Amino acid sequence: MREFIIGENEAGQRFDKYLAKLLRDAPKSFFYKMLRKKNITLNGKKAQGSEKLSAGDHVKLFFSEETFEKFSGKQEVAKAVCPLDILYEDEDIVLVVKPSGMLSQPADGKEPSLVEYLIGYLMEKGEVTQESLRTFRPSVCNRLDRNTSGIVAAGKSLAGLQELSALFHDRRIHKDYLCLVRGVIKKRKDIKGYLHKDEKCNKVVLYDSKREGALPVETEYTPWGDNGAETLLSVRLITGRTHQIRAHLASEGHPLAGDGQYGSEAFNRPFRERGLHYQLLHAYRLEFPKISGKLAHLSGRVFYAGVPEEFLKIIREEHLEESYYENLERDSGLCEDDHHRGHRSDACK
Repeated sequence: MREFIIGENEAGQRFDKYLAKLLRDAPKSFFYKMLRKKNITLNGKKAQGSEKLSAGDHVKLFFSEETFEKFSGKQEVAKAVCPLDILYEDEDIVLVVKPSGMLSQPADGKEPSLVEYLIGYLMEKGEVTQESLRTFRPSVCNRLDRNTSGIVAAGKSLAGLQELSALFHDRRIHKDYLCLVRGVIKKRKDIKGYLHKDEKCNKVVLYDSKREGALPVETEYTPWGDNGAETLLSVRLITGRTHQIRAHLASEGHPLAGDGQYGSEAFNRPFRERGLHYQLLHAYRLEFPKISGKLAHLSGRVFYAGVPEEFLKIIREEHLEESYYENLERDSGLCEDDHHRGHRSDACK
């Protein structure tokens, strides 16, 4: 016999949905049969499966350990451990500064992603366990390309994950990025277009007019300074599509420094000779809207993460460091010691 007590992360869902996660390899007919025979009970009583679970409910499984192991499936516990740069954390969410080179979410299962590192971090803190991961797994709510660094928001609890995901889905959270691009840009601009993704080569194409299979995109950018040949840009995503910033700016004649997929070979060559092998793109700012509910304490709050050291080094070499500091301080009011809170995550590469 096994007994489980429903926690906050399992509460609010139908009993049969919970059982489907707990016994993920079992056919539905199996646990419905077990419910009818009272081999699975809820709070000591026969259940139908349609009941809505509450925190503190007791679930008992009256069958052998072998049967449980057979139908619960092999539990894959994240063993990836890495020092994470935590920008903010509470009981429901965590904001992490992801380094370039790290996946946001699992891809082929061979390489740890930020999700695995986050679960490993929470397991070390004792906030998740092997048992709790059977029915709820913390996860990220926004993704950054592997070689894009910056702020990623994740839900630690079911409530946090649901509310954060809804905010991102409804585009109520503002996401701002810094990048270095070719050319001189003097004025703020709002650009629109239509993006089509080629799944086979994982590359997108931008069009000026609507086309079949293409999705509308909108990108705002504001120049933070230029050196006569390159511009440091602050970019806000209005929509959030695959490779949107990189492809959209390239289509405007302003490819990102270091971007081998959408950029210019001639523009990238001197950066590559200095050891840069990825695009200079960093998610430096995350702004919450006015909200109520579980995340009300984050209403209107803004979080910043200064650019990584390699990004800063190139800004300095391109004589744009002063523009970077002036704009960041005007935007955020940060002191100099706060600018590079993201560089510790380089240990995860």
